[in-house]
Amino acid sequence: MIEIVSAQACIACDICIKVCPTDVFDRGPDGVPTIARQGDCQTCFMCEAYCPTDALYVSPAATPVGADSPHADEDAVARSGLLGGYRRMVGWGQGREAGARRDRNPLLSAVPPLPESALPVPAPVCDRMWNHPQPSG
Repeated sequence: MIEIVSAQACIACDICIKVCPTDVFDRGPDGVPTIARQGDCQTCFMCEAYCPTDALYVSPAATPVGADSPHADEDAVARSGLLGGYRRMVGWGQGREAGARRDRNPLLSAVPPLPESALPVPAPVCDRMWNHPQPSG
């Protein structure tokens, strides 16, 4: 769930407002987005991923954290390296290696041939609507 918009790092570009699929943000009077509908956040990380200045922090919690939580403390989140951490993890941003390039899973070089279908031939086409029994009478 979105927890922090850093007013110091934000450049008021409105990208987070535009990419949020559930309209969580409103533009503040100073241009810095405010978290207006936190309960609508789907924790999709889109806002954090697209933020060009790493000014956002989306907590992995599914519900808002309390004010006393370290996830709501901008200084604590910044010190831990989590402010903009999702964007860094996926490798978005200048000078970062894309996450797909770091992936070491085996690559599929060709699609294996499919065996002949074990499914029966298609069902016969019905001559009446929806294949429902006809009413009697």
